[in-house]
Amino acid sequence: MDLTLFVSSLCVLLAILRGNGVEGSIHTYHFEPFKEVGNAFLLSGGSEGIVASHGNSYIKFDNITFWRTKEAADLHSSMEHSTGLIQAIVFEAADRDDIGGSAYGGTRSICCTPDLAKTTGCRQGEVIRRPSALDLNWPVVLPTHFNGNYLSAKLDNQKITISKTGMYNLFFISCDPKLRGLSMSGKTVWKNPNGYLPGRMAPLMTFYVFMSLTYLVLIAIWFFQYMRFWREIMPIQNWITLVIALGLLEMTLWYCEYLNFNHVGVRPVGITTWVVTVGAIRKTVSRLLILSISMGYGVVRPTLGGLTSKVLLLGVTYFFATESLDFAENVGTINDISGKARLFLVLPAAFLNSFLILWIFTSLSRTLEILQAKRSSVKLEIYRKFTNALAVSVIASVAWIGYEVYFKATDPFSERWQSAWIITAFWDILAFLLLCVVCYLWAPSQSSQRYAYSGETVDEDDEEAQSLAKGASEGDIGMVKVDKERSNGGAANPFSLDEEGEEDKRE
Repeated sequence: MDLTLFVSSLCVLLAILRGNGVEGSIHTYHFEPFKEVGNAFLLSGGSEGIVASHGNSYIKFDNITFWRTKEAADLHSSMEHSTGLIQAIVFEAADRDDIGGSAYGGTRSICCTPDLAKTTGCRQGEVIRRPSALDLNWPVVLPTHFNGNYLSAKLDNQKITISKTGMYNLFFISCDPKLRGLSMSGKTVWKNPNGYLPGRMAPLMTFYVFMSLTYLVLIAIWFFQYMRFWREIMPIQNWITLVIALGLLEMTLWYCEYLNFNHVGVRPVGITTWVVTVGAIRKTVSRLLILSISMGYGVVRPTLGGLTSKVLLLGVTYFFATESLDFAENVGTINDISGKARLFLVLPAAFLNSFLILWIFTSLSRTLEILQAKRSSVKLEIYRKFTNALAVSVIASVAWIGYEVYFKATDPFSERWQSAWIITAFWDILAFLLLCVVCYLWAPSQSSQRYAYSGETVDEDDEEAQSLAKGASEGDIGMVKVDKERSNGGAANPFSLDEEGEEDKRE
């Protein structure tokens, strides 16, 4: 616990120190190629939710340089002016319809064509732009011209102040067919009033503070019980301790990573990779823990036996699938457009999660049958509660996946970015609540060993008798009960009040 707090404090200090002199959330372009879209050459410069403030929110252009091919430059002489035009377009998602147009109800074009020039009055060879109904200065268009036969053209360094909260998009567009093969280098700096986190990510930093505190409270309570009854600890409780510790470490590291991003404006690959890796380990261990509990590990069986290798293989596979998916989603990501992981990364993780759920509930069904056959009422009740909790979590997960699909399908331009953080936060909250249920059901106590496996060669009634026989004050009574049951052929009377009382004492 102390180590985690030390790591958190160190992250805060490093973030503050590194934040001095840094200007913003940086989108860097290193000879990025333009793509042909319709009748235009286009390059996306970024998309972020920005909260309006009095001069504290802005998009700044820094050393933006456009490069054309030598073949394109050789088409002009050194004495010519304006031999190629590139336009930087900044607009809010709500004003997207003010960019582009169509003639006579045909295909929508970004660049002005001769027909559009006649119908809309736009200038041929430039981006079609209509003033916003709320602000005549929006969308903002910044032109840059090539001169002579130069290979490069530079956009003047300037800053666009954001006076309205919204999802802002930046595109670099050229309507000149001679500029095929165009590329760009430089950077843009995006600033929110409270730091450099993109708008969708900013609430998550506060959320991770809250989650770190909840994990801290949980681990404090668990550690107190763990040390209090350390002589009664079962192996499964050691694994629960590991999951709690990994959860606390993951939430703390996410907070540090976001805090660093908020101060520095970039996401170092190394730091984000470590955070993602810890998260993948936590997810893997927690799922294997649930699977092991469902199989009756430590309760119905002392080990997983021949299933150990299969469980470990599934764990390794799940770790790499989750690591790859989270790496693609988070490492280097600074835009506010979510859901960028490719399909071939999403599908393996989804398949493995489905397989795990099927295996877990199949194992739970068998464990419940064994406990019911042994008439172990306390253990059976615990596993029934555990089954109900898992069922609720699966139903909630399926419902939330449906809502997430609906949310993204109905918001293709991320206009609801201010509430998008809830999509990510839900899964961490659900995992924490399920972990709390596991901690409650398998909390360390003076009678923890009553949940533990005691040998499959001994039936439930003999196990109860042996448990009673171990007590010094009840030694004679225990031996009498053993003799009595053996004289009856080992058969237990399910209607015997005496046997129910003895089972309650043992369990």
